[in-house]
Order: sequence, then C-alpha cells, then structure tokens
Amino acid sequence: MRRVVFNQKGGVGKSTITCNLAAISAARGKRTLVIDLDTQCNSSHYLLGDRADQVELGAADFFDQILNFKLTPRDTAEFITETGHPGLSIMTASPQLAELEGKLESRYKIYKLREALEALDQFDNIYIDTPPALNFYSRCALIAAESVLIPFDCDDFSRKALYTLIDNIEEIRTDHNETLKLEGIVVNQFQARSSLPVRVVQELRDEGLPVLDATLSSSVKVKESHEAAQPLIHFAPTHKLAQEFVALYELLESR
Repeated sequence: MRRVVFNQKGGVGKSTITCNLAAISAARGKRTLVIDLDTQCNSSHYLLGDRADQVELGAADFFDQILNFKLTPRDTAEFITETGHPGLSIMTASPQLAELEGKLESRYKIYKLREALEALDQFDNIYIDTPPALNFYSRCALIAAESVLIPFDCDDFSRKALYTLIDNIEEIRTDHNETLKLEGIVVNQFQARSSLPVRVVQELRDEGLPVLDATLSSSVKVKESHEAAQPLIHFAPTHKLAQEFVALYELLESR
C-alpha cells in the first residue's frame, strides 16, 4: 500500500502521523518505507535524529538524478536509509528539495516518483510525508499513492480549508491518478470533553465527509517522542496516544 499524508495547512500533524503509522507497520512485521518530501525534514529527524543530517543520499539526490537522466526506477533503493528500527526505512528530505522544485516542475517530472515506487517490490507499506502546500512534491506524492489521509485539527480555519483541499485531491485523481482513494480524515489533537471539536467533527460526518472513527488526542508525550527520535510505539507503547495510533493503524488495515 502506498499512502500519502497530506494537508495544505501546516501544523496539523502530517509528520507525526506518517512516522507513527509507519513505525507500527514495521513493528507488525511489514516491510515499511517512509518518504519525506517536506523541506522541513520533520519525518527524517523524527526517525533518525541527528543522523538525518549525515545521510549521503536522499530525496533531493533522487530528484536531482532524475533531472540529469542518470536514474532508472530500479536504482531507487540507493536513496533509502535504514532507521535502526527493524523493517523501517526512510528516504530523507533536505532543504535542497526547494532548489530543485522549479526545474522539476518546468520539465514535467511529476510522474517519476510513481514510476520509481512501482518498481520497488521490497516494501509492503509506503508512507509519504508531504509539504504543507499543493506544490510539485505534494502533487508527485498524490500521483504516486494509492490512498490519501488528511490530518485535521478542529478549528474553523482548518474546516474552511478542508473543502478546497478535498476538491484539489479530486482534481488530481481525475486528471492524473484515477485509482487514488480518499481513505479518510484523521482528527488530530482531539479534545473529547470540549464542545467545539465534538460539534465540528459531528457536522463534518453529517455532511458525509469520511471522518475516521479513530481519533488522536493531544499529549506532550508526542513532543517528547520527537525529541527522543522514537515513535510512540517504541518510546511509550502503553501510553494512551500510542494506543490511539495503533487503533488508527488497525482501522486502516481492516478497510
């Protein structure tokens, strides 16, 4: 399964959701890959810590070689790094992705990631972390993926942006990737005892939007796991939020 985690709004938990689902996938015995396409490199640092800055080959090198016609799809494994967690690997991001974006877009390399991932047969699950914008890299990811998860935090700004986001995903599905499925909206930092988030989530469900039943609560523990460079399934496996990620993973796998 190739799954992209995408929202045009920043700060909604894309990297946290990507890495924690991927870590659970690997812990369940699935050969799992994370692809970090965000120049902020949050997923890369979450899974590798300071070692992320020393990785020799990553996503920027992958796209640079595409520009220079030096890459075939079967060479993609060269740009993948093992995280140290059994079964979990990553293609790291770097700020150099921003320097390549204009050239990649002008030369219409938007299908190359899909070609590369279709040739990777050593992974059971691939999770793609995206920038908080509808740019070349997020379009690449949506074209390469089989499904998309939308992280959503319960405020009015996020709700207003959600409708445009779904329209943009549908346009990419229609024009470039007819098999892309909107797998669901993941409610993040959910406060079940507060009336506003409960009301917003119920209204979205009443409108027929695919809000997933498995929600993620807010906790300082996730920030501690970022600092430790350890996804919650390893950092605090019995914690409530870790178990919520497990429930989300199991829900997605059962569908």
